[in-house]
Amino acid sequence: MNQLKGIIYAAVSSATFGLAPFFSISLLAVGFSSFEVLTYRWGVATVVLLLFGFLAGCNFRLGAKEFMTVFGLSLFRAVTSFSLVIAYQNIASGVASIIHFMYPLAVAVVMIVFCREKKSVVTFTAILLSLIGASLLSSGNIEFSGGDTGVGLVAACISVFSYAGYIIGVRKSCAVHIDSTALTCYVMGLGALFFFLGGMCWEGGIRLETNGITWLYILGLALPATAISNITLVKAIKSAGPTLTSLFGALEPLTAVLIGVFVFKELFTVYSAMGIALIVVSVSLVVFQEKRKRV
Repeated sequence: MNQLKGIIYAAVSSATFGLAPFFSISLLAVGFSSFEVLTYRWGVATVVLLLFGFLAGCNFRLGAKEFMTVFGLSLFRAVTSFSLVIAYQNIASGVASIIHFMYPLAVAVVMIVFCREKKSVVTFTAILLSLIGASLLSSGNIEFSGGDTGVGLVAACISVFSYAGYIIGVRKSCAVHIDSTALTCYVMGLGALFFFLGGMCWEGGIRLETNGITWLYILGLALPATAISNITLVKAIKSAGPTLTSLFGALEPLTAVLIGVFVFKELFTVYSAMGIALIVVSVSLVVFQEKRKRV
């Protein structure tokens, strides 16, 4: 029963994460800048998670060393979100999400190169499959209206490695001992501050939004696609374990692809399906290999 609850939490987490492109693109369409989208997203989500944390009795105290570590992690997480929004502006949202889903492979590569983890045939096979899958995805019409395909692909790739850096940082630093909700609150809060300052410096400020429809987009991005997805992610890991949770992560890009096809009329071809399948298989190989290492 506990594992079943974990599976449900994992499915909810991944599916709600997959809604992020829809709400992000909707806000960009009404004139929001990238900094405004992310300031509202992380700011509102931080308030919600703070309330959740206090009600759950979380310990938010950090020492100086812990705070500096969290500050560094928040930079990685902020780069991830910013680069993904840039990707959404330049290529099909489903393609950007699928490329971002390759982050477990980036984690494996970084661990091999910089942390001297043992090389594995499975890892290199997964990398090859993912590269073939990415090639198939990029071979079709992946442009977003008025976007630059090259910029979009580079931004999506940056999101892969910055998120991998965030995950490795959490695993290999003192952050691993910080309460999950507290850590997420600090990372999101600092991220909101970074984006606010970026908007003030490069966009001339952050608008004070009063339109009701726009606030529905903001709340959709900040609540289901950010706060709820992060809370259910933590619960899924605790109930079902990291392996099953990671496998259900495939629902995130698949949700984004479906929204892109049916809402934004993005092209979906046989090559797209093959590319998605290869990337999902490659990530699954790495996840199962990680499971065997822990046994």
